Amino acid sequence: MIAEKDKVVSITYELHVDDGESGKEFFERVDETQPFAFLFGAQNILPKMEEAIAGKAVGDTFEVEIDFENGYGDYDESRKVIVPKSSFKENGQKQRHLMKVGNVVSMQDDKGNPLRGEILRIDYRGVLMDFNPPLAGFDLYFSGKVVAIREADASELEHGHAHEPGGHAH
Repeated sequence: MIAEKDKVVSITYELHVDDGESGKEFFERVDETQPFAFLFGAQNILPKMEEAIAGKAVGDTFEVEIDFENGYGDYDESRKVIVPKSSFKENGQKQRHLMKVGNVVSMQDDKGNPLRGEILRIDYRGVLMDFNPPLAGFDLYFSGKVVAIREADASELEHGHAHEPGGHAH
């Protein structure tokens, strides 16, 4: 079986990033104890990464360099926003445990679209958050291996993503 549309592909990888100034730096490793599984062809991963894995079989290795433009784009200063402290309330109660510098918080924009933002600073003006993807502005260097491929089940195809073994958690 090969990595192709409607297959659940599990990979291990090591990711290095390069911001153009300090050279390649280690960012993340995903090993065989918890491989990354995705539904091939469902736009669950970066297109260049999927291209590098296409046609591979279990045991095959891959390497791919993805420049920032084909990765997560440029870092955009306008995506740093001051959010009112009142936005950190749930059922009228302040959620102090969420309001800590360094926390990454799930929120919604004014149209209800999900956003994830990192809290950079909290002061009298509100909560300064950065809504850029963590890898925005970086060139990405992946090296990895395909560790499993299986047919996607009907619910995975319907939902458009791979599920954890034994079901899904959403």
